[in-house]
Amino acid sequence: MNGMFFALLGASIATALAGFGSAKGVGGAAQASMGVLSEDSSKFGKMLVLTLLPGTQGLYGFIVGFLILVNCGVLGGAMPTFGQGLAYLGASLAIGIGGMVSGFAQGKAAVSGIAMSAKDDRNFSKAMVSVTLVEIYALLSFIVSLLVVISVPGLSI
Repeated sequence: MNGMFFALLGASIATALAGFGSAKGVGGAAQASMGVLSEDSSKFGKMLVLTLLPGTQGLYGFIVGFLILVNCGVLGGAMPTFGQGLAYLGASLAIGIGGMVSGFAQGKAAVSGIAMSAKDDRNFSKAMVSVTLVEIYALLSFIVSLLVVISVPGLSI
């Protein structure tokens, strides 16, 4: 095993786990939105916003995975050492696991926000705030992963 194996594993983990969390979150929110839209199609814009929010985790995971591929020699950069490969793998775990868990949680919050907004449009901003609060934890995971990934090429491990 060399560094490339761990780097590629890391890119896959970041993308797959965060994408899985987003797919699950967006899927649940989309189902709730469809129920609301079957009764009142004029709420499409608000339902779309609440449905899309859990999708950001997958985007964060993709960015981390892409940067790993760029840095490790697949799309440019140099072949990582064994230690660098492990660092990429470690970096991917933050957004992979953090993105998956926050995608699930944000999807549940979005479903609740959709239900609340369906009853009274004045609750939409309250729903947005609640759903967005979950995003903070996805962002923290993303930032940690990103900082590690961009620092790995300079590490001599």
